[in-house]
Amino acid sequence: MTDRIRQFMADNPDLPTPFVAIDIDAVAQNYQLFRQSMPTAAIHYAIKANPNKSILQRLADLGSCFDCASVAEIRMVLACGVDPSRISFGNTIKKARDIAEAYRLGIRLFATDSSSDVDKIAENAPGSAVFCRLLTDGEGAEWPLSRKFGCEDDKAVALLFLAEAQGLKARGISFHVGSQMTNVAAWRPCLEQAKALFDRLAAHGIILDLINLGGGFPTQYLRDVPGTEDYGRAIMAAVEDIFGDNIPSIIIEPGRGMVGNAGMIKTEVVLVAHKDLHLADTRWVFLDIGKFGGLAETMDEAIRYKITASRETVANEVPSILAGPTCDSADVLYEKHPYRLPDALQDGDFLYIEGAGAYTTTYSAVAFNGFDPLEEYVV
Repeated sequence: MTDRIRQFMADNPDLPTPFVAIDIDAVAQNYQLFRQSMPTAAIHYAIKANPNKSILQRLADLGSCFDCASVAEIRMVLACGVDPSRISFGNTIKKARDIAEAYRLGIRLFATDSSSDVDKIAENAPGSAVFCRLLTDGEGAEWPLSRKFGCEDDKAVALLFLAEAQGLKARGISFHVGSQMTNVAAWRPCLEQAKALFDRLAAHGIILDLINLGGGFPTQYLRDVPGTEDYGRAIMAAVEDIFGDNIPSIIIEPGRGMVGNAGMIKTEVVLVAHKDLHLADTRWVFLDIGKFGGLAETMDEAIRYKITASRETVANEVPSILAGPTCDSADVLYEKHPYRLPDALQDGDFLYIEGAGAYTTTYSAVAFNGFDPLEEYVV
């Protein structure tokens, strides 16, 4: 909890829950840390993590570029006065009409990983630049992004040949090591793979000049993670080792790492109940936020947030299964690995969920069971 969020909570004790408070200065500090740690990389904030207008404007004013997944996101960034040259359309799954609209809005850099998508870009965004996304295994990531996105090496070569043949500019290669990547060395094998493709294409006269390292930069939840400086040192050393004197332009796409630690959720305990399951007394703590209210990343208990109670721990802490308020049996946050919370916890107490600035408001359902979307306050 930053000092600004702590003060906001103290000044607004009666705000209806659940809500997330975002410290905008923490976002700016994260941007500057990325800038210092990887000074030669263009920072494209992955706005799907949190597209709050105040966040976008602050980053725009700092000089950030932006990775967008839809035309709607592109319009959000343009509304902040950002030149289209600072925006990439990073989603490999796009409708033809969305490509055409992005092109009309001035976007000229597109991600791709299939021949159908290349055809659509060539037809609807003629002369644009493309980079091809590689398939990765996501090993070491707490929220892997494999299988759905990317292609194998031979396919990538064929797609970039196809792009050139249709009048597009084959700019480079991209990959994503997986969200919440805890291994600073994870980028090296992907960089080696990309360099091999650079060389293969160069042998046939296609000179690539861009490598997109994607995101994966983590937020600290329950486990300690390396700092941004550690990732910067490991990644830039790998780039220099692998590319030598011919280092291409570099893009990074921090999302979680840019805004995750800047946010905290306040949630009310709706019900504390004891259930006899398999002859064991089990305590369930039901909150006014759940999977459908913004905590979708608790799916399979992949992201384990740090959670603290407003009630002082004056007695024992006991294992507690955490669940959301909806009439859906899937709306259970942590059951395989219960959290230890004060045994005096009762209905009406509050819990604080740290590291909640990323992928919470954007995952919040519009009105499932009639519950309002997660409210957000930028302080």
